[in-house]
Amino acid sequence: MRDSHGRNINYLRISVTDRCNLRCRYCMPEHGIISKSHEDILRFEEILKIVKIAETLGINKVRYTGGEPLVMKDIDKLIYETSKLPGIDDIAITTNGILLSDMASDLKKAGLKRVNISLDTLNAEKFKSITRIGNLENVLKSIEKCLTLGLKPVKINTVLMRGFNDTEFEDFLNLTRELPIEVRFIELMPIGEGIKIYEKSKLSFAEMLNQKPELIEIETPKSSTAQLYKLEGAKGKIGFISPLSCKFCADCNKIRLTSTGTIKPCLHSKEEINIKQYLNNEEMLTNVLKRSEERRVGKEC
Repeated sequence: MRDSHGRNINYLRISVTDRCNLRCRYCMPEHGIISKSHEDILRFEEILKIVKIAETLGINKVRYTGGEPLVMKDIDKLIYETSKLPGIDDIAITTNGILLSDMASDLKKAGLKRVNISLDTLNAEKFKSITRIGNLENVLKSIEKCLTLGLKPVKINTVLMRGFNDTEFEDFLNLTRELPIEVRFIELMPIGEGIKIYEKSKLSFAEMLNQKPELIEIETPKSSTAQLYKLEGAKGKIGFISPLSCKFCADCNKIRLTSTGTIKPCLHSKEEINIKQYLNNEEMLTNVLKRSEERRVGKEC
């Protein structure tokens, strides 16, 4: 698919659930959220129907997210069925890593190619504090397991927050010296629970770069959301993702499917297109997916 600005849309990001097994402070209230009913959430066979049509329109990359996708029963079967589609050559997940170590082998056998693991601190006490209920050791085991299995690249998503984990910037950099991973530092966004801490916690990436002038800027793939750097001699690399600045809009290749069956054509648009109502009409569903690319925001957001 090509949108009205000439960008090739080949990447579908799918939220399979709104549920999560953590309660991260910038994401969820302590008591959690009222989860959607099963009737409101797309069933796996409905997701596959959408993916199959999207594949015929040129989608060849699929990422499953949540909430936390690994809390969903039979997620490995969904990945396996996706992998059988001839046009899909890249299947990924974004996960908090709590359950990943025990599931990684089965997920790879099912067809999973790569993982993004959310990890905001390397300090066990801080991890417990930010997630409220999480165990850092589980995530570290998951990273090691994925590297052992050859799932690559393994990307670590880290939301940098002033006064919380900005002092660990060096520690995360040091991970890349010995491990072939990509640590991606992500701007805190003023959405959801993040609104409450945004002003005191927001952090400029220019400020972090000034701390480490020895970081070497490296070539960034055209469709990448991150500006990439590395330390000399390091096995891994780091990236900075600035969703608020729209730096990656010009080459954006993604559309997003929510767990309730709406398409978000653009991260920076509040518009969502309800496609659940067309699930029993393949022709209409195809046409709506085609038209969704016309609703994407321009190259200069």
